[in-house]
Amino acid sequence: MLEKTYDSAEVEPRIAKAWDEADAFRAGVNAKPGAETFTIVIPPPNVTGSLHMGHALNNTLQDIMIRFERMRGKDVLWQPGMDHAGIATQMVVERQLMERQLPGRREMGREAFVDKIWEWKEESGGLIFNQLKRLGASCDWSRERFTMDEGLSAAVLEVFVTLYKQGLIYKDKRLVNWDPKLLTAISDMEVEQIEVNGNLWHLRYPLEDGVTYQYPVAFDEDGNATEFETRDYIVVATTRPETMLGDTGIAVNPDDERYRSIVGKHVILPIVGRRIPIVADDYADPTAGSGAVKITPAHDFNDFEVGKRAGLRRINVLDIDGTVTIKDNEDFLEGLDNPAALHGAWDRLEGQDRFTARKIIVEIFEEAGLLDKIEPHKHMVPHGDRGGVPIEPRLTEQWWVDNKTLAQPAIASVREGRTKFVPKNWENTYFQWMENIQPWCISRQLWWGHQIPAWYGPDGQVFVEKSEEEALQAAIQHYLSHEGPMKALVEDLLENFKPGEILTRDEDVLDTWFSSALWPFSTLGWPEHTPELKRYYPTNVLVTGFDIIPFWVVRMMQMGLHFMKDEEGNPVEPFHTVYIHALVRDKNGQKMSKSKGNVIDPLDLIDEYGADALRFTLAIMAAQGRDVKLDPARIAGYRNFGTKLWNATRFAEMNGVKRNPAFSPATAKLTVNRWILTELSTTIRDVTEAIETQRFNEASASLYRFVWNQVCDWYLELLKPIFMSEDEGAKAEAQACAAYVLEETYKLLHPFMPFMTEELWAHTETRDGLLCHADWPAPEFADQAAAEEINWLVDLVTGLRSARAEMNVPPSAVAPLIVVGANELTQARLRRHEAAVRRLARVETIELADVAPKGSAQIVVGEATACLPLGNLIDLVAEKARIEKAVGKTEAEMDRIGKKLANEKFVANADPEVVAAERERFAELEVQMANLKIALLRISEAG
Repeated sequence: MLEKTYDSAEVEPRIAKAWDEADAFRAGVNAKPGAETFTIVIPPPNVTGSLHMGHALNNTLQDIMIRFERMRGKDVLWQPGMDHAGIATQMVVERQLMERQLPGRREMGREAFVDKIWEWKEESGGLIFNQLKRLGASCDWSRERFTMDEGLSAAVLEVFVTLYKQGLIYKDKRLVNWDPKLLTAISDMEVEQIEVNGNLWHLRYPLEDGVTYQYPVAFDEDGNATEFETRDYIVVATTRPETMLGDTGIAVNPDDERYRSIVGKHVILPIVGRRIPIVADDYADPTAGSGAVKITPAHDFNDFEVGKRAGLRRINVLDIDGTVTIKDNEDFLEGLDNPAALHGAWDRLEGQDRFTARKIIVEIFEEAGLLDKIEPHKHMVPHGDRGGVPIEPRLTEQWWVDNKTLAQPAIASVREGRTKFVPKNWENTYFQWMENIQPWCISRQLWWGHQIPAWYGPDGQVFVEKSEEEALQAAIQHYLSHEGPMKALVEDLLENFKPGEILTRDEDVLDTWFSSALWPFSTLGWPEHTPELKRYYPTNVLVTGFDIIPFWVVRMMQMGLHFMKDEEGNPVEPFHTVYIHALVRDKNGQKMSKSKGNVIDPLDLIDEYGADALRFTLAIMAAQGRDVKLDPARIAGYRNFGTKLWNATRFAEMNGVKRNPAFSPATAKLTVNRWILTELSTTIRDVTEAIETQRFNEASASLYRFVWNQVCDWYLELLKPIFMSEDEGAKAEAQACAAYVLEETYKLLHPFMPFMTEELWAHTETRDGLLCHADWPAPEFADQAAAEEINWLVDLVTGLRSARAEMNVPPSAVAPLIVVGANELTQARLRRHEAAVRRLARVETIELADVAPKGSAQIVVGEATACLPLGNLIDLVAEKARIEKAVGKTEAEMDRIGKKLANEKFVANADPEVVAAERERFAELEVQMANLKIALLRISEAG
């Protein structure tokens, strides 16, 4: 006999062990002969990571599709793997070394430090895989890959060298996001915008000698200038005074009349003494600040573009750690006469941290009478998400990928429908990014990662090859084929020194996203032509969050189309569908964050409610394009859903329900059985279509309705009299049919709640195989007449129960049921199901009539009206008073919320989540009010 209660803490580890011992998820297991493939590559979690709610949603949705297609007999591969997470992992190990008071990475050297990271990875890395197994993820764990493993490293080398030799990877000096704490370039995704309370400093830049202009200071009602003052300076406003040392221009809008006369003139940059031009550029906003903008091309991304258009110099005045470097800075000193009067200011600034330098510069401007004013200014400041300090746009030489060239085939793939986004609106985000794509900085100043396969000769000549030996041969060939001093130097090195001394390897490593861009094909063995690559590429569906469309989805599209070709040499997309899931927020719609204290740990939820309950909750709330508002109370509710099925199975077992191999749906004779078999087929079709189209919430809702309402609440309830009857034939059919329906239900529910269904499958019958390998159900039965008859019964009883509940009728009270306008079919149904109606709807007798009795609750079912006389059931006066009180309370709350929503200031200024919650509550109250008014009408008619 099945245990009285389901214990997820006991069952889930045991089922997971059974899957593991059976190697149940290996690619190809359960595949039918000649089966088509179905492949998903897991978005590789960081080796330092642990399971969070985003992972839980992402992997639950993948697992639903994987288990579904495996049960359909396809050759399924869910490819697992981890990302080496360059910055995060290096930070973890450096912190560990410091805590253990061991030498730091600089002291131990690169090779020893990388060895330490590998040691950490083997001991502590990858805990998230065990956490994913707790969630029920059915990956082919035998194929686990790591972005730094030997095979994937070979793929990285192949791609880098190939793209370099094709001119699609190059070195260039451009602005990057620079983290002054970690001392490396970082990607846009590793930058978070944080609002800070800062200042806007208005600084006066003196015009060159003899130059003045008329600046308007008073205006009439029409906005026309009426008074002017003569100025020999221009005011710029900035949030970062420290960068003014690198200013090489002032930009004003070409349509700004205030400055038109001085465009092309120059200012003398305070503290520096540099003569810099005033240029016209649309970037300057005439309505913001003074309308004049200082341009520092080496320290601001927008300024960099303005500088390109205007031909301005790029002067870097900050060192890698964010300290001022000007005294020995050749770029800074070029063109300056270095007047002695400025040296004192330079001495005060040299070597100072950027924020200390900011204070000093403001002081110098104030001392010189050049500080116009200071305004408090709340604004967003980009911070490194790992280092936690404000990032610096920094002009530095890095390795870049020609994104624009690689983007064109990827744009065409989506435009022409070979790859689609679900929901479709995310294609707009994709196109917006791709059509405005910028070069991709792929080098990082770290030690953990794929070291760039580039070597430099004594003169700085670069040689890019897959190994140092190949680079050396290329270098020797290059130098010995060219006459000159380098040829003699190399000949001397070859004769007197080790060959390795000719070349110096680039110290940088590649951006983590570079290796993950190759994920769909590198994990299958490319660049080798493996059987797995031939069989499982291209993959089918990519499931990911919207935030990494530009960082991962785009790059996989680019790399896949560039390197993977079919037999005719045509590019092959890495996947045909990109499913973008929404965010998991807290129950109030707030984004989860540690600072808000609203982070929900999925492992805690699994401990409390079980993995199945969490999975089903995430699935049923995963409507396309809508964020998941996760309330633990909802998880508790869906745990009850699982309990409902468990109890239904136990009830069936107690009533002799057992699988009969001879049972076939086509042989069922009882109307109730033919009804449930028809509803089962409908549910199979609905769930199958919903999973195929990634409408996971609709699939879950269909299952919920079928299992809870139709199977548990109605089918088994309607079978009770049959189980207790002396009609052995009917009883045997009911037992066999119930077993069949429950068995098919376990299959349908398995992708969503794999642990409990696997346990029920094993308990209810001695079977050779696991449920995860069972055949997906087929919608093979339909009896519309039977379905209509039982659904009529369900609608009648449900309506009567609702009327009793609305009118607050005591459960023990009974009254006659008066049916008006019943045709012959309905009369026949009433006769056949009289016992069930009387038992389930708590009615005394069933009578036919031509007119509805006065003072009755009336329910329309088909062509007939079912009436319950209320006078015999409740105290009409007391009930009317109760309902009127509820109406008043509901009206008051609706009025309060309605006023808030009508207040434009509230709607504009309140958090969007708060406004949405108020609107949802108002909609709920509208439904509640409608029901109360119906009840009040009924009670009034009865009185």
